[in-house]
Amino acid sequence: MARSAGVLLSITSLPSPYGIGTIGKEARRFADFLKEAGQTIWQLLPVGPTSYGDSPYQSFSTYAGNPYLIDLDTLVEEGLLTREELDSRDWGDDPEKVDYEKIYNNRYEVLKIAFENFKTQDQKKYRSFVRKNSKWLKDYALYMAVKSSFDMKSWIEWPEDIKMRKPEALQRYERRLSQDIAFWKFAQFKFFEQWESFRAYVNDLGIKLMGDLPIYVASDSADTWANPEVFQLYDDGDPIAVAGCPPDHFSATGQLWGNPLYDWDYLEQTDYEWWSERIKANSALYDIIRIDHFRAFASYYSIPFPAENAVEGEWVPGPRMKLFNAMEEILGKVEIVAEDLGELTPDIPELMAQTGFPGMKVMIFGFEGEERYQLDQMDTDNCVVYPGTHDNEPLMEWLEDAKPGDIAYARAICNMQPDEPFNWGVIRTCYGCRANTAVISMQDILGLGKGSRMNKPSVFGGNWAWRMSADAASEKIAKELKILSVQSGRSKE
Repeated sequence: MARSAGVLLSITSLPSPYGIGTIGKEARRFADFLKEAGQTIWQLLPVGPTSYGDSPYQSFSTYAGNPYLIDLDTLVEEGLLTREELDSRDWGDDPEKVDYEKIYNNRYEVLKIAFENFKTQDQKKYRSFVRKNSKWLKDYALYMAVKSSFDMKSWIEWPEDIKMRKPEALQRYERRLSQDIAFWKFAQFKFFEQWESFRAYVNDLGIKLMGDLPIYVASDSADTWANPEVFQLYDDGDPIAVAGCPPDHFSATGQLWGNPLYDWDYLEQTDYEWWSERIKANSALYDIIRIDHFRAFASYYSIPFPAENAVEGEWVPGPRMKLFNAMEEILGKVEIVAEDLGELTPDIPELMAQTGFPGMKVMIFGFEGEERYQLDQMDTDNCVVYPGTHDNEPLMEWLEDAKPGDIAYARAICNMQPDEPFNWGVIRTCYGCRANTAVISMQDILGLGKGSRMNKPSVFGGNWAWRMSADAASEKIAKELKILSVQSGRSKE
């Protein structure tokens, strides 16, 4: 990756009159801000349809787009909705927080109105989209239709015949739920139609989209239901073991994610076709793919099912270079960033060196405790440096709660002047280090503190809700970022 700078901001965090950010006008406006700020990367959180808990890392499909991100104003312009149908609904009271309950209760209702109106329009592009994406779309649309008919229960709780995908059951539900299936296909058609336009706009500004690919899929997903052979499951669909990570500084009992683990022996026998198809699909969404929890390709943490926490897990060898060699043979070179954080065993640096993928460095981890480090530990080209990620508290929240000695240490290693704002001192240090790429969260750029954190790992509820105010991405901030970008050689302008 060339020397560059970027910003981390979830699409859901963009301003919008409809309770959650979308890939419409405000997304383009933010891309314009990035251009003015000398940025060439926009890092996103996963854009798949979210399930229970609203986490973008627990999606109903690894291929589908989140219907929440469809821009409703565009549907009005296309004659599929009226302004009154949108303005009459309660999208939430706080413009800087997503109210997911209200979004869930209203978003699908208006999309179904749009779907009914769409039936009278030209279907040529829609039919082409359905044909082109039939391999995953058929399973996803059927999954969502069946799931909706059973009050959104997980497929593990469905009647045995459809749970186990008996051919006669599949045919029966396809007939019974044909209109619901068509609706879910329509929602995906509109998402990808809008995404293609959004990505083209961003790319035309010279900005790349860095998308986040969760290494695991959700147990409650079309992927698991339709491809049980890919995962470590019993014959009845229950997991043999699940994913997570051991106790660390985030949690004394570890993190029990609950995702099914891959059957890497089976995947090797199929030349990793399932994974190659997944990477190929994400390459159609993003210019750069950041693979979350990359370390699990070297060795993954396996927690016996069921379990109350992640204490009793064990490390098991992953596929390592066999997977990436197979993928490169099928797909060629794909631009990937590896999230190589967490508990690092010797096999991680070895795999990173073999792949050549850039890893990640997080400044805030080095400000306190035994993990303190000097800047020379970040003195490497092939990495992406962050003050903090979506899983960390924003810098100004850390500053509010940190010990005086840790604050003094942070100021010292960043060589801050007494009157320099703490967040800008850290940003300046990230920009000035050798790392090829520096990515800063929008919360840190804005100097926001408590109430703006995106996610607190191992804590259920209250996450993923922060939104940026309508006037936050100002011309003044763009100029300040541009100056840093030019001074640090991260912008050619």
